[in-house]
Amino acid sequence: MKRTLLLVGAVVLVLVLLAAAAIASAFIGRKEVTDGTDVRGIRIVKDGIVSAAVVPVGPRQVALIDAGNDTEGTAVLAELQRRGLTPDAVVAVLLTHGHADHTGAIRKLPNAQVMALEAEVPLVEGRVGARGPLLRLMPVSPTGITVSRALHDGDTLTIGEATVRVFATPGHTQGSASYLVNGALFVGDSADADSEGTLQGAPWIFSDSQSQNHESLIRLDERLHTENLPVSAIVPAHSGVMTDGLTQLDRFARSAR
Repeated sequence: MKRTLLLVGAVVLVLVLLAAAAIASAFIGRKEVTDGTDVRGIRIVKDGIVSAAVVPVGPRQVALIDAGNDTEGTAVLAELQRRGLTPDAVVAVLLTHGHADHTGAIRKLPNAQVMALEAEVPLVEGRVGARGPLLRLMPVSPTGITVSRALHDGDTLTIGEATVRVFATPGHTQGSASYLVNGALFVGDSADADSEGTLQGAPWIFSDSQSQNHESLIRLDERLHTENLPVSAIVPAHSGVMTDGLTQLDRFARSAR
């Protein structure tokens, strides 16, 4: 009996170590997020391992792209205070996807219209669980967040003075979205930058389908070129900004084809 328990314990320990190694590999070697980076007038706010973006949309009004990891919204609220704004000034939150590390501050923003791709709404609201190899082990429960506007691939949004183009980039999650605002392409977790600034696809351990993610990035690259949409920077959520336009996405698309 003792031998069996030792064997079971050893197997569990190996599995835990393997999971820890896989998680570490997803975060180690990324280009670090720099808090306060300005991307064409949009400010990047670092919140632990992730970032949110603050987009000016009018006099004393802003929108967010993602809402960080912290449910107290400490980093986001500090940025609003730096601008002399209150939480009421946030009129919209555009979610790249529904994982909890991107929705943290939403409940602190009473006037914000929460937007996500229609396919992502059940995950954002906690009616379904994530499908990634690790995240599928997490319990499913309501988040208390309500998506007030469901978006669709190809939508063009006007939020105050800002124009936002919406692209479906499924793979990391089924409803992952990328947003093009003022020449900055926000890709959420659909892509990362490694320490050399080279674009990588979504980490497999947290993603529904890595192959679908790669296909989405190839298609996104093709669409941006076909529609002749200017992109000056690519902004992942978990790594630093790539400031060489579409160069890195072009390279990824060529190698992934």
